[in-house]
Amino acid sequence: MSSDKPVFAVLGAGHGGKAMAADLAVRGFKVRLFNRTFAHIEAIKARGGIELETEDGIHRFGELEIASSDMGEVLAGADVIMVVVPATGHRDMAAFCAPHLQDGQIVVLNPGRTCGAIEFRQVLREQGCQAKVIVAEAETLIYASRSMGPAEARIFRIKNTVPLAALPAIDTPKVITALQPAFPQFIPAKNVLHTSLNNMGAVFHPALAVLNSARIESTQGNFEFYMEGVTPTVARVLEAVDRERVTVAAALGIRAQTALEWLEKAYAAVGENLYEAIQANPGYRGVKAPRSLAHRYISEDVPMSLVPIAALGDRFGVSTRAIDSIIRLASILHRTDYYHRGRTLDKLGLDKLSVSEITHYVEEGTLRA
Repeated sequence: MSSDKPVFAVLGAGHGGKAMAADLAVRGFKVRLFNRTFAHIEAIKARGGIELETEDGIHRFGELEIASSDMGEVLAGADVIMVVVPATGHRDMAAFCAPHLQDGQIVVLNPGRTCGAIEFRQVLREQGCQAKVIVAEAETLIYASRSMGPAEARIFRIKNTVPLAALPAIDTPKVITALQPAFPQFIPAKNVLHTSLNNMGAVFHPALAVLNSARIESTQGNFEFYMEGVTPTVARVLEAVDRERVTVAAALGIRAQTALEWLEKAYAAVGENLYEAIQANPGYRGVKAPRSLAHRYISEDVPMSLVPIAALGDRFGVSTRAIDSIIRLASILHRTDYYHRGRTLDKLGLDKLSVSEITHYVEEGTLRA
């Protein structure tokens, strides 16, 4: 790293990518923005940056060094590469990056969903990438944001803390140190199994969307997703999904936080059960449901969050009947085989590994002989 301020490459010009690129630029960091489809960033290139409305309602302009669909141009000389695309795009993004990565670069998935860093590293291996890079994943996206126009973004909130882990975990301190000047909110997680299996979107998004599918279609999402969509009965399904996630984590030697614990920690929302805690969460009030079932809560969270959890459960003897039910219903709703499209253990390179071998891999980066 040539100075105290790392040079950032932001890959992806959606809601989160535009917000991150603009925020970093406004705060004086050198930023390059990549998007595979140039038309989506043409206005940004023409203006030279992104207009950002921040939490305090103030408008600022973030000037970018580069806005391009040329991956080589964007990555050349970048210190930190922030991947801000849906998890369904991680595999393709890894393949795009592979020929252009350089020794010493850090790649961070924002977020990884479930096993994102493992998949990214596996694709780099399959592509024959020889560059010595660090791959890491965040547990969640640091921003709550929206794209407000072709070259405009708005940040509603920046999270106070976001756990992050590198693959392997021995490299996590290097990533935290590199990100510190820009993102002191990142804190070290034990390893990528912890960030992956503490993925709360896996609990809250797919089951809730599937169980409210008729209402979403009939109202075009005109109801409060959590306040009205979560009834006591629906909450029992979410609790079953959550128990299975926590049990799969335990089979891998991980003490994952429960959804109840997370709601209390993140929002100070408490209750005797998940229904009461969700209803007590002011952060969920006013949040509308998706306007259609063609939404990332199913198309991303099912294959990239639920499928790998179910696959790990199947491999290590944990019943995931509730999770499997949601995957199967989602596959029917979307006429898509999400088991086939999702992050299966063979795609992750984990299909022949024992628990101790997986643990050693995520901690040390090598397999025991």
